Amino acid sequence: MTSTSNSLRSTAQSDSAPPPLPAYDLGLLIVRLTLGITAAAHGSQKLFGWFGGGGLDGTGQFFTMSGYPSGKTMAVIAGLSETLGGLGLVLGLITPLAGAAVVGVMINAIAVKWGGGFFAPDGIEYELLFAVTAAGLAFTGPGRLAVDRHLPVLRAHRVGYGVAAVVLAVVIASLVLLIRN
Repeated sequence: MTSTSNSLRSTAQSDSAPPPLPAYDLGLLIVRLTLGITAAAHGSQKLFGWFGGGGLDGTGQFFTMSGYPSGKTMAVIAGLSETLGGLGLVLGLITPLAGAAVVGVMINAIAVKWGGGFFAPDGIEYELLFAVTAAGLAFTGPGRLAVDRHLPVLRAHRVGYGVAAVVLAVVIASLVLLIRN
Protein backbone atom coordinates (compact mmCIF):
# COMPACT_ATOMS: atom_id res chain seq x y z
CA MET A 1 0.00 0.00 0.00
CA THR A 2 2.83 2.36 0.81
CA SER A 3 4.58 1.78 -2.52
CA THR A 4 1.30 2.38 -4.36
CA SER A 5 0.66 5.65 -2.56
CA ASN A 6 4.29 6.76 -3.13
CA SER A 7 3.92 5.86 -6.80
CA LEU A 8 0.70 7.87 -7.06
CA ARG A 9 2.27 10.81 -5.21
CA SER A 10 5.29 10.89 -7.54
CA THR A 11 3.04 10.62 -10.61
CA ALA A 12 0.89 13.50 -9.36
CA GLN A 13 3.99 15.61 -8.69
CA SER A 14 5.44 14.95 -12.13
CA ASP A 15 2.11 15.81 -13.82
CA SER A 16 1.99 19.19 -12.12
CA ALA A 17 5.68 20.02 -12.69
CA PRO A 18 6.33 22.92 -15.06
CA PRO A 19 7.33 22.01 -18.61
CA PRO A 20 11.05 21.72 -19.23
CA LEU A 21 12.92 24.87 -20.22
CA PRO A 22 13.15 23.93 -23.93
CA ALA A 23 9.34 24.14 -24.15
CA TYR A 24 9.56 27.78 -23.01
CA ASP A 25 12.23 28.42 -25.61
CA LEU A 26 10.04 26.97 -28.35
CA GLY A 27 7.08 29.05 -27.16
CA LEU A 28 9.17 32.23 -27.15
CA LEU A 29 10.46 31.39 -30.64
CA ILE A 30 6.90 31.02 -31.96
CA VAL A 31 5.84 34.34 -30.42
CA ARG A 32 8.99 36.08 -31.70
CA LEU A 33 8.55 34.73 -35.23
CA THR A 34 4.86 35.62 -35.43
CA LEU A 35 5.20 39.12 -34.03
CA GLY A 36 8.50 39.80 -35.78
CA ILE A 37 7.39 38.73 -39.26
CA THR A 38 4.13 40.64 -38.92
CA ALA A 39 5.86 43.81 -37.66
CA ALA A 40 8.54 43.64 -40.37
CA ALA A 41 5.90 43.16 -43.07
CA HIS A 42 3.87 46.07 -41.67
CA GLY A 43 6.98 48.26 -41.64
CA SER A 44 7.80 47.31 -45.23
CA GLN A 45 4.34 48.51 -46.23
CA LYS A 46 5.35 51.95 -44.97
CA LEU A 47 8.86 51.93 -46.45
CA PHE A 48 8.41 50.19 -49.78
CA GLY A 49 4.68 49.96 -50.45
CA TRP A 50 4.87 46.17 -50.30
CA PHE A 51 1.82 44.05 -49.42
CA GLY A 52 -0.58 46.81 -50.48
CA GLY A 53 1.02 49.50 -48.32
CA GLY A 54 1.20 53.19 -49.09
CA GLY A 55 4.99 53.42 -49.38
CA LEU A 56 6.78 56.49 -48.09
CA ASP A 57 4.62 58.94 -50.01
CA GLY A 58 1.26 57.49 -48.98
CA THR A 59 2.33 56.81 -45.42
CA GLY A 60 3.90 60.27 -45.18
CA GLN A 61 0.61 61.83 -46.24
CA PHE A 62 -1.20 59.77 -43.60
CA PHE A 63 1.24 60.95 -40.91
CA THR A 64 0.76 64.58 -42.01
CA MET A 65 -3.04 64.19 -41.92
CA SER A 66 -2.69 62.63 -38.44
CA GLY A 67 -0.98 65.78 -37.17
CA TYR A 68 2.69 64.80 -37.32
CA PRO A 69 5.16 67.34 -38.68
CA SER A 70 7.35 66.13 -41.54
CA GLY A 71 5.07 63.24 -42.40
CA LYS A 72 7.51 61.54 -44.76
CA THR A 73 10.30 61.64 -42.15
CA MET A 74 7.93 60.15 -39.58
CA ALA A 75 6.99 57.45 -42.09
CA VAL A 76 10.69 56.56 -42.48
CA ILE A 77 11.17 56.43 -38.70
CA ALA A 78 8.04 54.33 -38.12
CA GLY A 79 8.79 52.05 -41.06
CA LEU A 80 12.40 51.46 -40.00
CA SER A 81 11.36 50.92 -36.38
CA GLU A 82 8.79 48.29 -37.32
CA THR A 83 10.92 46.60 -39.98
CA LEU A 84 14.18 46.47 -38.04
CA GLY A 85 12.43 45.81 -34.74
CA GLY A 86 10.48 42.97 -36.35
CA LEU A 87 13.59 41.45 -37.93
CA GLY A 88 15.40 41.76 -34.59
CA LEU A 89 12.57 39.84 -32.92
CA VAL A 90 12.65 37.14 -35.62
CA LEU A 91 16.38 36.60 -35.09
CA GLY A 92 16.32 37.19 -31.34
CA LEU A 93 18.92 39.90 -31.93
CA ILE A 94 19.14 42.72 -29.36
CA THR A 95 15.67 41.60 -28.35
CA PRO A 96 15.02 44.26 -25.68
CA LEU A 97 15.63 47.07 -28.19
CA ALA A 98 13.82 45.23 -30.99
CA GLY A 99 10.75 44.86 -28.78
CA ALA A 100 11.04 48.48 -27.67
CA ALA A 101 11.09 49.67 -31.30
CA VAL A 102 7.75 47.95 -31.90
CA VAL A 103 6.35 49.29 -28.61
CA GLY A 104 7.23 52.88 -29.55
CA VAL A 105 5.50 52.70 -32.92
CA MET A 106 2.44 51.03 -31.42
CA ILE A 107 2.10 53.71 -28.72
CA ASN A 108 1.84 56.30 -31.48
CA ALA A 109 -0.55 54.12 -33.48
CA ILE A 110 -2.79 53.77 -30.41
CA ALA A 111 -2.74 57.54 -29.93
CA VAL A 112 -3.77 58.11 -33.56
CA LYS A 113 -6.61 55.57 -33.38
CA TRP A 114 -7.74 56.52 -29.86
CA GLY A 115 -11.46 57.20 -29.72
CA GLY A 116 -12.32 54.55 -32.30
CA GLY A 117 -13.23 52.00 -29.67
CA PHE A 118 -11.44 48.78 -28.87
CA PHE A 119 -12.36 46.45 -31.71
CA ALA A 120 -11.41 46.56 -35.41
CA PRO A 121 -11.68 48.18 -37.86
CA ASP A 122 -11.26 51.49 -36.02
CA GLY A 123 -10.24 50.20 -32.60
CA ILE A 124 -6.89 49.69 -30.97
CA GLU A 125 -6.97 45.93 -30.29
CA TYR A 126 -4.30 45.07 -32.91
CA GLU A 127 -1.93 47.82 -31.80
CA LEU A 128 -2.40 47.04 -28.10
CA LEU A 129 -1.76 43.32 -28.66
CA PHE A 130 1.42 44.17 -30.58
CA ALA A 131 2.67 46.61 -27.94
CA VAL A 132 2.03 44.31 -24.99
CA THR A 133 3.53 41.26 -26.73
CA ALA A 134 6.63 43.21 -27.77
CA ALA A 135 7.05 44.55 -24.22
CA GLY A 136 6.65 41.03 -22.87
CA LEU A 137 9.42 39.78 -25.14
CA ALA A 138 11.65 42.69 -24.10
CA PHE A 139 11.11 41.73 -20.45
CA THR A 140 11.46 37.93 -20.79
CA GLY A 141 14.19 37.86 -23.40
CA PRO A 142 14.25 35.78 -26.56
CA GLY A 143 14.86 32.34 -25.07
CA ARG A 144 17.78 30.10 -25.94
CA LEU A 145 16.89 29.79 -29.63
CA ALA A 146 18.16 33.27 -30.47
CA VAL A 147 21.22 35.17 -31.66
CA ASP A 148 21.31 37.02 -28.33
CA ARG A 149 22.44 33.79 -26.68
CA HIS A 150 25.74 34.16 -28.56
CA LEU A 151 26.35 37.81 -27.65
CA PRO A 152 28.42 38.21 -24.49
CA VAL A 153 26.45 41.15 -23.12
CA LEU A 154 22.99 39.67 -23.74
CA ARG A 155 23.78 35.99 -23.18
CA ALA A 156 22.42 36.14 -19.64
CA HIS A 157 19.30 38.21 -20.26
CA ARG A 158 18.34 40.45 -17.38
CA VAL A 159 14.87 41.87 -16.94
CA GLY A 160 16.55 45.23 -16.34
CA TYR A 161 17.55 45.35 -20.02
CA GLY A 162 13.93 44.92 -21.04
CA VAL A 163 12.63 47.44 -18.53
CA ALA A 164 15.21 50.02 -19.63
CA ALA A 165 14.40 49.45 -23.31
CA VAL A 166 10.63 49.72 -22.81
CA VAL A 167 11.03 52.85 -20.66
CA LEU A 168 13.15 54.33 -23.46
CA ALA A 169 10.41 53.47 -25.98
CA VAL A 170 7.71 55.07 -23.84
CA VAL A 171 9.77 58.24 -23.33
CA ILE A 172 10.62 58.60 -27.03
CA ALA A 173 7.06 57.80 -28.13
CA SER A 174 5.76 60.38 -25.65
CA LEU A 175 8.17 63.01 -27.00
CA VAL A 176 7.00 62.27 -30.55
CA LEU A 177 3.39 62.62 -29.42
CA LEU A 178 4.21 66.00 -27.88
CA ILE A 179 5.19 67.39 -31.30
CA ARG A 180 2.02 66.04 -32.90
CA ASN A 181 -0.68 68.65 -33.54
